[in-house]
Amino acid sequence: MIIGVDIGTSVTKASVIFHDGTVGATASMRSTLNFGEGGQVEQDLDDVINSVATVVREVAASTTELVEAVAITGQGDGLWLRDAAGRSVRPAISWMDARASAIVEAWNAGGEQSVSNRVYGLTGSGLFPGCHAGLLAWLAENEPDSLAQAAVAGYCIDAVLHNLTGELTVDASDASLPFLDVRSRTYVSEALQLCGIAEWGHLLPQPAESGTVFRLDARGSALLGLPDGTPVTGGPYDLQACGFGSGTTRLGEGTLVVGTTLSCQVLTNDTTIDPAADPAGMWLCTPDPELFLRVMPSMVGTASIDWLLSLFELQPTDLNALLEQSPPGANGVGALSFLSPAGERAPFVDPLARGQFSGLQLRSTRADLVRGLCEGLAFAARHCFEEMNLDGDVAACGGGLQSDAWAQIFADVLGRPLYRPVDAAVGARGAAMVAWAGLGKPVDEAVWRSQRRKIEPHPERAAQYDASYAVYCAQLASARSLWALAR
Repeated sequence: MIIGVDIGTSVTKASVIFHDGTVGATASMRSTLNFGEGGQVEQDLDDVINSVATVVREVAASTTELVEAVAITGQGDGLWLRDAAGRSVRPAISWMDARASAIVEAWNAGGEQSVSNRVYGLTGSGLFPGCHAGLLAWLAENEPDSLAQAAVAGYCIDAVLHNLTGELTVDASDASLPFLDVRSRTYVSEALQLCGIAEWGHLLPQPAESGTVFRLDARGSALLGLPDGTPVTGGPYDLQACGFGSGTTRLGEGTLVVGTTLSCQVLTNDTTIDPAADPAGMWLCTPDPELFLRVMPSMVGTASIDWLLSLFELQPTDLNALLEQSPPGANGVGALSFLSPAGERAPFVDPLARGQFSGLQLRSTRADLVRGLCEGLAFAARHCFEEMNLDGDVAACGGGLQSDAWAQIFADVLGRPLYRPVDAAVGARGAAMVAWAGLGKPVDEAVWRSQRRKIEPHPERAAQYDASYAVYCAQLASARSLWALAR
């Protein structure tokens, strides 16, 4: 068995994953997000490493079986600056951070010749405030000493891996955004130059070869309580790992991840960049050099529902009952779900994007608002999938889909079946699947795919949501024109 570790934005989980895809003991521990002025969101690397050590030790103590490997996945984007020994030179900056919004807004100006469009044309990556581009540019302008002290500008997974193995590396999935040519797996110097940060290009670590397996060093062994030399893998990052863990392994298939962020993704062999398209989303390298993941990750998923429920002093466990209290269409209440202080990053990029409710009346209930927002997020997912070449099954996972009623809304809005894994530890499963391939023991994908259940859309509701989606698109177009006035 393998211990799969999923380092989320605020919760770290570890699970025992067996070769047949079944999941054993699971442990979790919260890590701390530190919020500051101007939309700043930071994390402490030592706090995150402590969370990993705690959950791995807990699940390892639950079994007498040999731990074949530790497989790590976790949050992507953000900026985790470290010295050569793996120590932070400043607090890690989260992908949720908004401090670079003004920089990205300036990069978006200029139409087809904007920095954002030109970088997108080179790498296929949309720029948003919480990615390496904006954060490196902000630090170069405001904290150049931090960059001067750093040996590597990395991500969450490779920061933890660095401290467990002593290896300074990065998974190609993490490195893909925003400066990598995913076909050649090399950084595009022109993209760095366009963002004004070419002098810091040496901080970007070279992507590890597909199938690379590392080993715990003495420090990592002491942290995790596992033997020195235990195999360790780092990546792919959580969006891709969730897809693999949910059974998405074939060309054209998609995955819907309803977590803190709302991610839609499709496996593809086509990396053609449409210069006329909105410079949003990204292509990610996968362990297969000929297969890529096209991703449209919007900024806010379950976080928006948690926010709304908290206003009504309700809990996430109340969600199913609320959705049953309001009919499809939410009695005319609609919502745009762009609630992140950093704006939106898919299927369009706009740091000034903001949420809104429409159709409110004196008779509108809190259930109507909750259902309207849940439907709005489902419409956002449909919008993302329509920007990609989805041509197969859609697996669905994430904390939001623990609600059967919300899962049904997604199936109805998308107008196609969803396949939901029977176990929630999909990120850890995906990381373990990749680790076993690296160890030369690939899993039986058909067996893993069988461990999920099918959610069929209701034909009548799907037709109703087709009409509602057209209204949503019109309201979004109107809102985007109003955001433009704020520039």
